[in-house]
Amino acid sequence: MSASLKVSNSSKFPVSEFILLGFPGIHSWQHWLSLPLALLYLSALGANTLILLIIWQNASLQQPMYLFLGILSVVDMGLATTITLKNLAIFWFDAKVISLPECFAQIYAIHFFVGMESGIFLCMVFDRYVAICHPLRYPSVVTSSLILKANLFMVLRNGLFVIPVPVLAAQHDYCSRNEIEHCLCSNLGVTFVLAWLGMGSDLSLIILSYILILYSVLRLNSVEAAAKALSTCSSHLTLILFFYTIVVVISVTHLTEMRATLIPVLLNVLHNIIPPSLNPIVYALQTKELRAAFQKVLFRLHL
Repeated sequence: MSASLKVSNSSKFPVSEFILLGFPGIHSWQHWLSLPLALLYLSALGANTLILLIIWQNASLQQPMYLFLGILSVVDMGLATTITLKNLAIFWFDAKVISLPECFAQIYAIHFFVGMESGIFLCMVFDRYVAICHPLRYPSVVTSSLILKANLFMVLRNGLFVIPVPVLAAQHDYCSRNEIEHCLCSNLGVTFVLAWLGMGSDLSLIILSYILILYSVLRLNSVEAAAKALSTCSSHLTLILFFYTIVVVISVTHLTEMRATLIPVLLNVLHNIIPPSLNPIVYALQTKELRAAFQKVLFRLHL
């Protein structure tokens, strides 16, 4: 999710490319932000690659919850790469120019990966719902076949659902100055309703699932069993709260018609780079099995 393509109307000529100026108001020293962005990007690539390797090498981790986490890692790396490489090119090489086809491709990629992340969160909460509310049926319900079908559905849903976003954006006649006060290429005015139709439905189902999970947990007689059941959801809930809170903040700035200022633009960029870096760390710290696998890997590297 990112700010709208806004260009001033001081002159009229056909636009064949845009110039991404970067962060509004700090053009003279924005290149210094490239260091934390590069570190976050390398962290996202390293941590998510490590997650994939650990899940692949440990048979005990090849369970639905961790398989969904592995798929989330792939999506996170795709989202971080789509955003960060262009940002670093702007800051390091002054490569601010982006052609219209590249711009519309970036629009499509950003919304596809964000939609996929939302969809994977929904799949993960469904996994927790079945495990906690219907534990005896879990092995027969959450199967490898279901995981494959769920992910294929999410790919098709987001792949087809976001096609109107770049298509509608391409229908506009861009005949004015082609400078954009942003690091990303997107048109939030076109995408706002479409994005919330997809992610809004995901969020509604996630909230409903957690209500049912909480109701089921409160009916348990053992406090220890209830605490153990909720602990399996803690990492997932942390990531969901962070992901959707930033989405809501960005949406509010759009609804209030806030102009392109530093804070909304910075939030747009960070929303697409921090979650890919944060997701594997949160799961590694809060999931006992994954934490143990991480410690083994670090111990081997230390030796």
